[in-house]
Amino acid sequence: MRFQRNLFLRLATPKACTLTLAHFRHSRHFSSLFVEHGKKFSARKNTNFTTNGLNYYKMANMQKDPAYDIVVFNGAVLTVNESFEVLENGLVCIADGRLERIEAATPNRPRPQARQTIDARGGIIMPGLVNTHTHAAMSLFRGLADDMALMTWLNDYIFKAEARWLNPENVYTATLLSCAEMLLSGTTTFCDGYFFEDAVAEAVQESGMRAILGQGIVDFPAPGVPDPKENVAEALRFIQRWEGKSHLVGCGLFCHSPYTCSEETLRKARNVADETNTLFQIHVAETQSEVAQIEEKHALSPVQYLDRIGILNSRTLVVHAIWVDDADIACMAERGVGVSVTTESEMKLASGVAPVPAFLKEAIAVGLGTDGCASNNNLDMFQEMDFVAKLHKAIRLDPTVLDAGQVLTLATRGGAEAIGLADRIGSLEVGKKADLIIIDTNKPHLRPLYDPASQLVYAAGGSDVRDVIIDGSAVVRERQLLTMKIEAVMEEVARLAGQIVS
Repeated sequence: MRFQRNLFLRLATPKACTLTLAHFRHSRHFSSLFVEHGKKFSARKNTNFTTNGLNYYKMANMQKDPAYDIVVFNGAVLTVNESFEVLENGLVCIADGRLERIEAATPNRPRPQARQTIDARGGIIMPGLVNTHTHAAMSLFRGLADDMALMTWLNDYIFKAEARWLNPENVYTATLLSCAEMLLSGTTTFCDGYFFEDAVAEAVQESGMRAILGQGIVDFPAPGVPDPKENVAEALRFIQRWEGKSHLVGCGLFCHSPYTCSEETLRKARNVADETNTLFQIHVAETQSEVAQIEEKHALSPVQYLDRIGILNSRTLVVHAIWVDDADIACMAERGVGVSVTTESEMKLASGVAPVPAFLKEAIAVGLGTDGCASNNNLDMFQEMDFVAKLHKAIRLDPTVLDAGQVLTLATRGGAEAIGLADRIGSLEVGKKADLIIIDTNKPHLRPLYDPASQLVYAAGGSDVRDVIIDGSAVVRERQLLTMKIEAVMEEVARLAGQIVS
């Protein structure tokens, strides 16, 4: 894509090229040549691109056949597995993008050999966070329209801004900004639904993140799809273009809602999702007015309506699910749907509070999401954990509801299950993908440390994330983003914002 190649010249970083030599040497979707300022560098040769002053291949060649690619040591390992095991002083060994060994450190026993060792320095080693609902490119509209009702916000501001300002290049740039924000705050996987998802996929691929991306579907002219009759067909074409192209990018469809998509559109989209075995995302029961509208038109709640027309199954992600009753929850549980709860966005828009404890009681897979930056207004999953834990205690007048361990699970393993990736990510377990983060706990607000889960949910923030590893490769080291020139990205976003307000 021309827009992607042009922006790569401005936004890529030499550190990114060093990283990708290791990270993408087995990847089909990256060329063996990387371009920086018009020069070509071969991935097969030593170059001048360095990380912390050491050329990756020189460093690798210093060791003869090390057993692992990366060993992370000297930290509390919070596995978030089924039994929520914590290793007070553990080590994690990574090879070929997977977790190969997770164990307590043994005194006087030498560490396993590795091409790279990372000292957690007494911090917390944990699974990367999973953001189950975003509109990543909406970071372009962060703060553009606040403090108003959802329908006013959508119809009078957001839909108009999207129609005017969304194009592949702007979506690519804004998605890079969001990827940077998520990476620096510990999110390693996100589930997105928006327009121009090809541009989103390009940005995700450059950033080194993992994502499931759904092309947006509405029954009116939309950015990139001026003819609504082509909405589902374009979503299918997006899936076909990206199928097998990147092991970090999964595809799906995103039907905006039952009130912006007709029954015919919903059924067509469901058929495509089933035929391609991809995730079907949809906003459901977000507001009382939506529920009233669907009930007036179909004499059913939004959940019951979607079930009647065959939309709900185990490859469905229901987003929000605030205004649901016991019958709706039972239906969702029976169909095996996943739920994404975006508490901060729902609070800001005064949409309501999703009944998370009721979902968990019925064994529904629940994950946390931030929603887009235009309605949150950040992508910090640590903040999301803090809010969801405290809000439910307050409204139920019960401090035992949603304890720290449960909430941390929602942001990791639960989120992975909700979007269909629980067999690959969400916990630190041997055989799973090596997606993990290191929390720097050597800070006043994180001392003393009695309970790692409690500290993460109630005291930590995204700015406490020190290192991020995705698919076995470091993408953030010592709070330095390695895969893009973030200053150049922010400059480009600032330029676009100046145009938007002018």
